[in-house]
Amino acid sequence: METGQQERMNIVIVGHVDHGKSTVIGRLLADTGSLPQGKLEAVKLACERNAKPFEYAFLLDALKDEQAQGITIDTARVFFKSDKRHYIIIDAPGHIEFLKNMITGAARAEAALLVIDAQEGIRENSRRHGYLMSMLGIKQLIVLVNKMDLVEYSQAAFDTICSEYAAFLEQIHVHPKYIIPIAAREGENLIHASSRMPWYNGPSVLQAMDAMQKEIPDVSKALRFPVQDIYKFTAENDDRRIVAGTIATGEVRVGDAVTFYPSQKKSRIKSIEGFNVPSQNSAQSGQATGVTLETQIYIRSGEVMAKESDPAPFVSSAFRAHVFWLGKRPLIKEKRYKLKIGTHRVPVYVKTVHRVLDASSLDADSDKQQLDRHDVGDVEFEAVRPLAFDLSGEFEQTGRFVLVDEYDIAGGGIIVAAVQASTTATETFAARRNFAWVRGDISPSHRAIRYRQEPIFVLIVGAPGTGKAAIATALEKDLFERDQVVYYLGVDNITLGLDRDVSGQFEDRDEHIRRIGETAHLMMDAGLIVISTISDVDDGDVKRLMALASPFRTLVAAVGEWPFEWADSAIMMLAEHDTAAVDRIVGALRPFLHS
Repeated sequence: METGQQERMNIVIVGHVDHGKSTVIGRLLADTGSLPQGKLEAVKLACERNAKPFEYAFLLDALKDEQAQGITIDTARVFFKSDKRHYIIIDAPGHIEFLKNMITGAARAEAALLVIDAQEGIRENSRRHGYLMSMLGIKQLIVLVNKMDLVEYSQAAFDTICSEYAAFLEQIHVHPKYIIPIAAREGENLIHASSRMPWYNGPSVLQAMDAMQKEIPDVSKALRFPVQDIYKFTAENDDRRIVAGTIATGEVRVGDAVTFYPSQKKSRIKSIEGFNVPSQNSAQSGQATGVTLETQIYIRSGEVMAKESDPAPFVSSAFRAHVFWLGKRPLIKEKRYKLKIGTHRVPVYVKTVHRVLDASSLDADSDKQQLDRHDVGDVEFEAVRPLAFDLSGEFEQTGRFVLVDEYDIAGGGIIVAAVQASTTATETFAARRNFAWVRGDISPSHRAIRYRQEPIFVLIVGAPGTGKAAIATALEKDLFERDQVVYYLGVDNITLGLDRDVSGQFEDRDEHIRRIGETAHLMMDAGLIVISTISDVDDGDVKRLMALASPFRTLVAAVGEWPFEWADSAIMMLAEHDTAAVDRIVGALRPFLHS
């Protein structure tokens, strides 16, 4: 269908069997002149020949038959137009496929029509479809109370359904824009106001649809630029560090002040780069591009760049989402899954299952604590470290995600709320581990007396080539010569041993860090002072290592560029190649060394 400059809107239509959903669609097609030429007359003639009363619902069956003849009408999608815009009506007879497409982003409904039979009243499926709208986060809902002709256009009958269903929707936080009394077969209140229901002074169905708000075009939204990679150049005195990715929404210009999330590091756009293209001053949504920054800050792939003048994305390690589960194994609590959102990869755990919807029957279960195949769940997740995200209703690209179970994509989801996490998943698991820790007859205080020291984790961080390893080995030697029980835990030794099953890909970095922290914890439990170095860490990495080391203390020594956006008494700054670095660290350790 040619649309020219006229906008499109996707609207899903749902309703109980025989409540008149197909009649609503057929009548809208006919009354807006959206049918193929001669189709209405042909269907009416076919009904006459077969001594069968004409129904507008037959138009949908006729269009399905024509699909095999090459006419471009999808069996699940119907096209019609008003003076304002073109509509795509998404019919949802198969709940499983529809839910999967909606949640994974293959289909996108901006509004919904929900049909209820005025004579039969509110059925269980009417409530289930209300749950469905809630699950999908569809904010623009029009409820159609159909077949008003069967109740003699009674205002009392309409008011009863209206108040009862509105009260139910309120319980699940769904707020319909309009509740409209109609008689679809008779065409009452579909296109124009009905003279048979003078007591109703609201819009017709088409007027209500035209009043729905179209989503803001991506380029007009706030900037969301998920970082794909950072490219560093050295040849021919080229010292650029290009932050590359594809702009999800919005526009970025040279000179814009920007912030990266979740690290919250700030800079300003120095240039916009492209491969073998002329110099540019701006780039916008959908464009794969790169930018350089006026100040060199350490960021990594997976962060989201936004303009300081725009609303910021949420930053949290916890969020609430609606998930469609396709995995052969159920989605369960305590199991580690990999979440992919934009360019970010992070391990997550299911913290709470609030309710589950069976995709076939639309039955809701608030007691079920796992998602089986084809279930839709209202689930709260907790990540091992904070991530940046948006609500899917506002920013689709940074509000949708997929879940990987081991090596298989097993589910998709839409984020519906940020949750203020009091603790991260790492802190929660570390607390449980410490509570259940099995100890022998030798207590930590006995070891401290024997070794004349308190165990502590000394973590030396910084960029590669800043001399971290030299400081670490010199510190180990100094403490050893002072008769302290100390061990330098080389990260390469972890990589060659414990990490043999880790691929080395960026998304496995979280597991690499976990193993460093757990190994250091074991050695401190034996009473040792443990020294380790790690390159290119961010705030989240260091906070995870500190949590894993608990209940023992961690001293962080940063070499070179200051990598953190937060301050802590356990962090000290060392100049690059500082010859007095060992003495400064030993001085900070004196409260832990007993004479």
